[in-house]
Amino acid sequence: MQNQVSDNNSRHPQPSNSSWLAELSRTVVLSIVLALGIRTFVAEARWIPSGSMEPTLHGTPNQWEADKIIVDKLSYKFSNPQRGDIVVFSPTQELQKEQYQDAFIKRVIALPGEKVELRNGKVYIDNKGLSEKYLATGQRTAIDVCTSGQQPPFLSQPVTIPANSYLVLGDNRNSSYDSRCWGVVPRENIIGRAVIRFWPLNQVGGIDKSPLYR
Repeated sequence: MQNQVSDNNSRHPQPSNSSWLAELSRTVVLSIVLALGIRTFVAEARWIPSGSMEPTLHGTPNQWEADKIIVDKLSYKFSNPQRGDIVVFSPTQELQKEQYQDAFIKRVIALPGEKVELRNGKVYIDNKGLSEKYLATGQRTAIDVCTSGQQPPFLSQPVTIPANSYLVLGDNRNSSYDSRCWGVVPRENIIGRAVIRFWPLNQVGGIDKSPLYR
């Protein structure tokens, strides 16, 4: 005759609905806290709303057709932006005066203490022409795009970049509202560096795939 097995050994107690809901709530809250923490301190996803960084990044007001990127927010807590970095930054005081509220994305061109000037459609830093192979053929760097805002435009004459500030330009020089027009970006305004494109799927990967200034 077979021995009976105790119900205490054959069955696990079923959790009540209240304990299940409490566990689910804790999981959801923890997930939200982690997501917000990562977005605040480590990285965040953004999409490109304009064509100012063409051809490097495709932008359009329709976010489903625009490139989507990951912005590294951690690296600049341990190091400074470098020439060639594509950075996302909050509007400067000059831009706020023009009622800009959304973040901008541009490329770092000149660093603190460097002298910058424009000659014949080309950027010169400390009297040396800058090689910019990321620009599309026929692009010129001039101040004729500065039809609004500060007049005369910031780069209408040679300028030395102040401490803790950066001069930034869009890769689409013929259609970019950037430092040429309104001035430099304070270090404190920089949110982070664009490092990875994750949309469209056929272009997933690093944004600048080769060293820019070698």
